[in-house]
Amino acid sequence: MRTVGCLIFDGVRAFDYAVITEVWANRAARPGLPGFDLLVCGPPGARVALTGGLERVPDAGLDALTRCDLVVVPGMADPLAPFDPALLDAVRAAHAAGAQIASLCAGAFLLAGAGLLDGRTATTHWWLADRLAERHPAVHVDPQVLFTGDGRIWTSAGVAAGIDLCLHLVRTAHGQQAAAEIARSMVTAPFRTGGQAQFIPSPVPAAAERDDPLTAVRGAVLAALDSPWTVGRMAREAVMSERTFARRFAEATGTPPLRWLLEQRVLAAQRLLEETDLPVDAIAVRCGFGSAVSLRPVFTRRVGVAPREYRRTFRGRTPDMGTA
Repeated sequence: MRTVGCLIFDGVRAFDYAVITEVWANRAARPGLPGFDLLVCGPPGARVALTGGLERVPDAGLDALTRCDLVVVPGMADPLAPFDPALLDAVRAAHAAGAQIASLCAGAFLLAGAGLLDGRTATTHWWLADRLAERHPAVHVDPQVLFTGDGRIWTSAGVAAGIDLCLHLVRTAHGQQAAAEIARSMVTAPFRTGGQAQFIPSPVPAAAERDDPLTAVRGAVLAALDSPWTVGRMAREAVMSERTFARRFAEATGTPPLRWLLEQRVLAAQRLLEETDLPVDAIAVRCGFGSAVSLRPVFTRRVGVAPREYRRTFRGRTPDMGTA
């Protein structure tokens, strides 16, 4: 059984804490889902005050984080306040013990304070990104992405992006089916494309009448991923010029049209590898890659393993605890 540690301390955001518990707690009895052992860790014997007037007594002390396979740090109300050195030591020790470390929203400030983000690319809520970069110049802060990481350490943007990261960690360890099932129970998307750009206030009005053709185009593309889609063809579907379509698509989704298309094709390939016995060549054709030779480098670059290895890992098995 995989052990997931949630680090809590005074000022932790109740929403982030709730996201962590919703994804990883109480899953053992659900058919077809991994059984997670969620361990809420904090200052020993202390009643921790979360935001919103909520309180939580930790299940275990800070030293228990070294026994976890994954440690998740929620965001906090005041990320610019000094951190208790014991918290910084605890995440350093967990990382040294081999745990994956992830932060939600402003939790990146604690990881940066512990020195775990030095030389790495990290993100946080777009409103706090400049502060993180100023305070920790050794960290490359990318304010555009929803989440980022290198397999050992992960950071996410604000609020809902924490859900995205948590589901991604489930997906990489246990497969898309497990992540999708948890997402369905949370009534959320198992995977969102784009970045924070789509949520940052912009002087460009997001008129409802402009959104409709873009939504229709995305639906048409998803219904025919095997078609030879180009920006020009999508623009014609939306009755726009290519330049206007590309700009508006990026404003609405946070990603350029062809990058979004590639992400959707890879996701579709993952689903078919998990849920069908189709040959890899047939899956490549269905998803618009044309052949397994064309699918393999793109899939490997984005998922981390080749299609056949991915199928061997996730096809036809009940997701277990494995290693990420």
